[in-house]
Amino acid sequence: MAKNNLTTELDPAAVRPQHVLRFRLALLALLALCLVAAPMLITAQAQDTAGPTTDVTDNESDGSTPALDTPQTDGFFTLLVKGGVFMIPILMMSILVVTFVVERFLGLRRSRVLPGELVDELGDLGASPSGFDPRKAYRICQQYPSSAATVIQAMLLKVGRPHSEVEHTVGETSSREANRLYANVRWLNLASAVSPLLGLFGTVWGMIRAFQTTAALAPGQDKAIYLAEGIYVALVTTLGGLAVAIPAAIFAHYFEGRIQSLFYQIDELLFHLMPQIERYEGRVRFSNQSGEGEESKEAVAQAE
Repeated sequence: MAKNNLTTELDPAAVRPQHVLRFRLALLALLALCLVAAPMLITAQAQDTAGPTTDVTDNESDGSTPALDTPQTDGFFTLLVKGGVFMIPILMMSILVVTFVVERFLGLRRSRVLPGELVDELGDLGASPSGFDPRKAYRICQQYPSSAATVIQAMLLKVGRPHSEVEHTVGETSSREANRLYANVRWLNLASAVSPLLGLFGTVWGMIRAFQTTAALAPGQDKAIYLAEGIYVALVTTLGGLAVAIPAAIFAHYFEGRIQSLFYQIDELLFHLMPQIERYEGRVRFSNQSGEGEESKEAVAQAE
């Protein structure tokens, strides 16, 4: 019987780079914390720099020059409210981003895509004295439902078929699983592209209203104050759009890299399983009913 070297080729340590994943998660958590805390810190700093106001009457009694009051600035959340109705779609985009970021973190867990137990048991099956058995491998895949298991099951159902047909089936199934995992990442790409445009649209509309209001003022009124206030409020929507788009783009890039990395590991797993399948080419018929295959004793002896 030919010795099976599947276990040595499928090194679990090479298939599970946990330290890289932990580093990326920590980096993303730090970045998200900075994005959330930065506006609050800026608002707090602006309020601190405003400082206490000076009483003008006391300064006049001392004969000194009266100090001017430092204008109070609006807080971050107050500005968001002043953004008007255009902040509503941006807020909806932010909820969408948070929802799909959480969903993809759960959906792209290793246990959902490439379980370590699946790799270990397939390696143990290949190292068993009886050799690699497609029927047992199919049952193992049923115990660990995942993207990798789906692709391997599709390959096992083609046991005994020509090599080109097996490769075509594996490629089609792998492509479908990858598209399924990419589906919700596309919403993050959409949010990263649409949110700045919504913010820009709100800003343009706000500036139009600001100039319109300034032009309608009566003679003698300070038009500069009204214009400045209208412009800074109008720019709030651009700020909101960027605050949503930047994290969405970062997480979308991370999830795309995560999917590519996982499917690269699935391809490596299939590459090492393929020689075990080729041994049965033209000798075995396999069905998906309880993972049973039909083969003659002579075929088994030849395969071993």
